[in-house]
Amino acid sequence: MSFSALGLADDIVRAVTELGYTTPTPIQLQAIPAVLSGGDLLAGAQTGTGKTAGFTLPLLHILNSKPAASKKIRALILTPTRELAAQVEESVRDYGKYLPLKSMMMFGGVSINPQIKMLRGQVDILVATPGRLLDHISQKTVDLSGVEVLILDEADRMLDMGFIRDIKKVLALLPAKRQNLLFSATFSDEIKTLADGLLDNPALIEVARRNATAEMITQKVYFVDRERKRELLTKLIKDKNWFQVLVFTRTKHGANRLAEQLTKDGINSLAIHGNKSQAARTRALAEFKSGTLQVLCATDIAARGIDIEELPHVVNFELPNVAEDYVHRIGRTGRAGSEGEAISLVCVDEHKLLNDIERLIKRDITRESVEGFAVDPSIKAEPILNGRNGAQRRHDPRNPNSGRPPRGHNRTDRVTGDAPRPARNQEERTPRSNEERAPRPAARFNPDEGRYNTRDETRNPRPAGEGRFNNNPRGEARTATPRPAGEGRARPEGRSDSRTPQGRASQDRSYSDRTRNDTRSSSPRPAGKPRGDQQPLSNENTPVAALFAPIKRSGGRHH
Repeated sequence: MSFSALGLADDIVRAVTELGYTTPTPIQLQAIPAVLSGGDLLAGAQTGTGKTAGFTLPLLHILNSKPAASKKIRALILTPTRELAAQVEESVRDYGKYLPLKSMMMFGGVSINPQIKMLRGQVDILVATPGRLLDHISQKTVDLSGVEVLILDEADRMLDMGFIRDIKKVLALLPAKRQNLLFSATFSDEIKTLADGLLDNPALIEVARRNATAEMITQKVYFVDRERKRELLTKLIKDKNWFQVLVFTRTKHGANRLAEQLTKDGINSLAIHGNKSQAARTRALAEFKSGTLQVLCATDIAARGIDIEELPHVVNFELPNVAEDYVHRIGRTGRAGSEGEAISLVCVDEHKLLNDIERLIKRDITRESVEGFAVDPSIKAEPILNGRNGAQRRHDPRNPNSGRPPRGHNRTDRVTGDAPRPARNQEERTPRSNEERAPRPAARFNPDEGRYNTRDETRNPRPAGEGRFNNNPRGEARTATPRPAGEGRARPEGRSDSRTPQGRASQDRSYSDRTRNDTRSSSPRPAGKPRGDQQPLSNENTPVAALFAPIKRSGGRHH
């Protein structure tokens, strides 16, 4: 059956034919008529089977057959990653190049101002990631009140990335009457739950067995020691003369480090992950697609959105934590009926992950071996990041690469760990045990002195009357006595009080005059009435609360 037999417009069929597609894939044969009927759809198929064309072709036909009532956005396509958004928007442009429809892609990592400028014009189809779309919504630069069709592409990945709340915020702004399409490569219980709340009596299309891999992909496993993975990968690439090799790592740091090591081995490599700028990610993908870049090291962010025709090799340098991600990783090869090869390098830490993958895809993966890379049975398995959300590996203070340190981890934690740092003079030191260390006394409040004792008074008692600074060597107890009313704190000789007429006059004199006349005006201030809070203070007869009361004086200048 041809595309014209599916009821698509002639301009759309013409564009598809020019791209070299003449026969629809199984998912396209079932999805295109279902979308054209106007109902909701829940579709699942293997990665690389043509799901993107399965919803873009009928979407273009629907929008082209009905004239636009306004300049509002008529179709919204949500994708989990920037690369997938760019790929989908490119397909919309290619398939609809003979139609008067305008499309736009919207994602983060780039300036928002050009996007705002494009939204002021006509945009019929918007392909966006949830995060940047919410940015425009908060700035009120996008209007979604005219959306007629909503499409969630790679919905399972959006749920894995935690976009469910963002999706719900977007759904609240859409018209209640609309057509909803949900496409996914894997069917999980979370997808079923999302479909129940989003879709209205949808048609269900599941072309292949759930979570199955393409039959055209040859899958192999190489068991190797943890520290020799990079060495084995280099040997495979050079001995078998591989080009366009997509290598997946578990972490962003691992992708950067592997790309640097391969480059040192003479293999042209670059890394792509979420911490890279959008310009760097776009440049790396362009070089990889053109064939000038031999190896592209990526995290699972690239497992969705890299569509390269006849990509020959995919390597799992580290197995994914979630078994479903294995299906998406190797789905980058063997697309559109072409052959591909998926290699997995498995160490002793990943045996359980391998068992989970084989249980998911319901098949055993072929084991291979390379001479000189036999597994060392004395190496013990270590815990790795595990779980759908990537729980952190337990941190070992002796190993700085054993995971993120816990909150509050500092140099003291490392010193008091199981393996303390060597002494500065490189001589062995026997640390004191807890029994040998003298206990630190607890701080206790002393009502007689009105303070907390933070030092061990029994071990090194402080003489009576001695404060922090020993200004009373005889150890006599001091008693606070009130100053006479009107008398301030003693002023140093040669300094006048600026508040008296004599003092102001003395400030006008030169320095030589002031040094020549050592006498100053000492006319007393009028005596004031003593205030109620100016009572004699004594450590023996005064309550503790009075010791902490502020002392207010009626006269004198505070220096």
